[in-house]
Amino acid sequence: MKETTPAAMPPCFDRWCRRFDNCFKNEAQKNGFRQYLGGLLGESERKNLTQMANNAVGVVYNRLHHFLTESPWSDRQVNECRLQVMNQCRQTQIPRGFSLIVDDSGHRKSGNLTAGVGRQYLGEIGKTDNGIVAVTTHLYDGKKSVPLDIEIYQPASSLAEGKEDKEFKKKPEIAIDLIDRSLTRGYRPKIVLIDAGYGNNTNFLKALEERKLKYLGGLAKNRKVIIEKEGGVEETIQLEQLAKSLSEKDWEKITLNLDKEKTVWVAVFRAKISQLEGERNLAIVMNASSMEKATEVDYFITNVVEADTVTASWIVRTYTERNWVEVFYREAKGWLGLREYQVRDKRSLLRHFILVFCAYTFILWHQLTGGLQRRWANRPLNTFVEALEAFRTAMSFRFFEWLTENRDVFAAYKASLGFVWA
Repeated sequence: MKETTPAAMPPCFDRWCRRFDNCFKNEAQKNGFRQYLGGLLGESERKNLTQMANNAVGVVYNRLHHFLTESPWSDRQVNECRLQVMNQCRQTQIPRGFSLIVDDSGHRKSGNLTAGVGRQYLGEIGKTDNGIVAVTTHLYDGKKSVPLDIEIYQPASSLAEGKEDKEFKKKPEIAIDLIDRSLTRGYRPKIVLIDAGYGNNTNFLKALEERKLKYLGGLAKNRKVIIEKEGGVEETIQLEQLAKSLSEKDWEKITLNLDKEKTVWVAVFRAKISQLEGERNLAIVMNASSMEKATEVDYFITNVVEADTVTASWIVRTYTERNWVEVFYREAKGWLGLREYQVRDKRSLLRHFILVFCAYTFILWHQLTGGLQRRWANRPLNTFVEALEAFRTAMSFRFFEWLTENRDVFAAYKASLGFVWA
């Protein structure tokens, strides 16, 4: 059922929300937090303020809007609390040796009144369009994928003073700020995974190395590298040209067992990069046994130096962990309304995003600890979507019980929407 009410949420929901009570100053804020999360987790077709308020008995749009836009609470504090909750449980705690994924994701947004809106590349549609982009960091440890931090990228065109505006930061600068937040918490990853948008930025790589972080990142095909040839002669060459010059014996065949089996050919070598001291390990990965046949060719760089670690297999298997961030975006956008908001200012946008993170983490926490399966399922809940459906089953059951005892209240609620429930 798309209708619900805060008065009939499952007990596990209120227990979870009570963990955040110290982030809020009064009952109105605590109620707003519960109502907004309940709306995100519910079955409303849209997850904007209007739809969530209309589908919840006892929730008033103006109060919910005030909570998101005007009420004095800190999204940063709520996010820190969310991660502390995850870290307090054996099944969900942040382990050592995780992979930290840096990514940015965008979606279309018309007009020019919303913070961060501008013509920019949107990975969701694979082209430049009017929209909003957010830079995010994520954790993956082999068992779970957890969103860590988020910040809105504001292109120069969206700011009053352009690149001179004090609010302007490039995406790599934002990414470093987010990584520093994780380091401040004591979360030190074994590897940072980045795409070519960041791997191609030498200053970003240097910033990672200054923090003594290991990374594996993409590079552009036209990136120039310096290789040492026979006799110690150095040659500067673009990666694409280097790939074409390699012989058959330079490639290693690797088979990946993902959702479906995938075979790639990998060449690993050492080279120098301008502005970086010393050599780095680089790799070329393609989906055919020769450049002539290949339709996908990717280029990578890592500052991991151990020869027994940096193998062809390690590079492709480690980098595929980045796929988990795409899974998160698909679930957060498709099920929790990440891009469905009715606010325009930066603070309110960030609040919405952090509340989506909280809703996602609520389901993940209960999936990993087994609570939803024990009470609301008779089969394993192996995915986020399965766990969410189990919780929605709990919401529907509790609402049905409430409805049988509050028919007059529900009838009045329907009447307020212009309908007769009789």
